[in-house]
Amino acid sequence: MNKKDKIADGSLVKQYQNGNNEALPLLVKRWHRQFCNKAYWLVKDVDVAKDIAQDSWNTIMDKVHNLKDPNSFGGWAMRIVYTKSLNWIKDNNRNRKKLESYRYEQSTVEEESVGDGNINKKLLKAVYSLPEHQQTVIRLFYVQDYSLKEISAILDISTGTTKSRLFHAREQLKLILKTKKS
Repeated sequence: MNKKDKIADGSLVKQYQNGNNEALPLLVKRWHRQFCNKAYWLVKDVDVAKDIAQDSWNTIMDKVHNLKDPNSFGGWAMRIVYTKSLNWIKDNNRNRKKLESYRYEQSTVEEESVGDGNINKKLLKAVYSLPEHQQTVIRLFYVQDYSLKEISAILDISTGTTKSRLFHAREQLKLILKTKKS
């Protein structure tokens, strides 16, 4: 970044710090794409990168008034994006490990609890034939007794997506079990 750009950014930051709220959209216009690109470079997911950029703007708006050198805005803001991206990666890895551990524990528990019940074996086999995301929702809802809201938080998806996955999983199970009876 050249010196003119730093000065222009510094000027916009000073204006925003002094109460000119119209300076913020200009900063966003200058920096948002770079924030998205930086986040994408780290997380490799377009939607997540956009969310990180947006979250970074929220942090920037909260803390920009404490920025002592307005000309350092670019580096300071990019560091926020970088940190948020790394935090997302760390949290995502932690959640993935929890889910992998949960899946292993559940498959062990379910295999032990099936016993000789022919119906249970058919149901368990039908559940295993579902896509992984539907299996997970079924297990969390029916085996672990989590609410839809809790499942949404665990899987980091919306409640609507959770409901949809549960509905489609039930419909698939009905079809699978119905065709096996015939």
